[in-house]
Amino acid sequence: MALRVGAVTENIRIAFDALRVSKLRSTLTILGVVIGVATVMAMAAIVDGIRKQIITQIEIAGPTTFYALKKFSKTPLNPDNLPKDVRIRPDMDEREAERLRRLPEVAYAALWAQMLARIESEGTRSQSMAIFGADDGFMQIQGGELVEGRWFTRKEVTSGAPVVVLQEETARALFGRERMIGRLVRIGGRPLEVVGLWLEPGNIFAPPGQKVGAIMPFRFMERSYAIDRTNAMWIPVKPRAGVTVADAQGAAVMALRELRGLRPGTPNSFDLITQDQILDTFNGMTSIFFLVMVVISSIALLVGGIGVMAVMTVSVTSRTREIGVRKALGATRGDILLQFLVEACTLTGIGGAIGIVVGLGLGRVASFVLDISAPVPVSLTVIAVVVSVGIGIIFGLVPARRASLLDPIDALRYE
Repeated sequence: MALRVGAVTENIRIAFDALRVSKLRSTLTILGVVIGVATVMAMAAIVDGIRKQIITQIEIAGPTTFYALKKFSKTPLNPDNLPKDVRIRPDMDEREAERLRRLPEVAYAALWAQMLARIESEGTRSQSMAIFGADDGFMQIQGGELVEGRWFTRKEVTSGAPVVVLQEETARALFGRERMIGRLVRIGGRPLEVVGLWLEPGNIFAPPGQKVGAIMPFRFMERSYAIDRTNAMWIPVKPRAGVTVADAQGAAVMALRELRGLRPGTPNSFDLITQDQILDTFNGMTSIFFLVMVVISSIALLVGGIGVMAVMTVSVTSRTREIGVRKALGATRGDILLQFLVEACTLTGIGGAIGIVVGLGLGRVASFVLDISAPVPVSLTVIAVVVSVGIGIIFGLVPARRASLLDPIDALRYE
């Protein structure tokens, strides 16, 4: 056993010596493995980080919260070219939100909308951000806390007053440390008075790069801006404590059907979606995204594997006399096979190790840029090492076997 370990150690030393001789070929081969391993690890970290972000927001909103909307679609529908079955559906309206809010099974319901717009003040302008049209119950669904000022009054909500609660980070970017309450900002070109400052929870359910910038009364948004009523208007519904999602959904369906005058047997002209459905949809989307990334990185690994085979084939050819000398001194076919397999595994192992480091670095960068927690799974690190070494074995087997089968006499005569 000790003899076998010593042979492997000696072969690793020989492998590093051989790699130093052909630096360019080895570097290019290692690069393919690095790209493949780093891509898989970085994408896994990003997908896992965003998934945890969404799960956190679902926990904030409460696992029982569900949403009534015109049409649920995994991809946004073109509002200017809606399918007929969607076009004939009525838009969600405040009358329906009010009816749901009065149900004994429901603790909260209100009509919300969302749009993308820039926030401007005194020559400073933010990037395009998610702007919500909601009411003073916003934190019941989105969580967070009010750190300064107040939420909308009931009169401001019902009249659609031009007031706004800013997300704290946005407010600090616009005003610095100056007092913000009472100032005017322009959102989408329209002036609003800042009445409050909202601190979002640590992981808010929003697409990366589309932070929540502000919340204004829904009626002001509806009156002042063009709203995508199919994709960006919905009614969040929070059941009362002790009421199951199924019971609250059943009551909501009955109430909405009654308001819309739907006869028994007629399909619903609205959709209800739960938090679990949102998570399932996201998992489906990210699974496809991750699969594409795996395929792309697999191509890089395949290129790296082909590079390993090419480098090892050249190495066998250039070291034919060395192989002949080793065989003449008593080396067996197994010894020669092991030597070149170890060399191939060393080549891809180095690439895998560098790829892991790069993947960890990209995960850290993603955490900072996307404002998510994106740790690289430990299990994936182990898999990356196994895969990279496996590539060395698979693609190094042919040239290694060729080397082991060389006739020692012919090898010694090789020039």
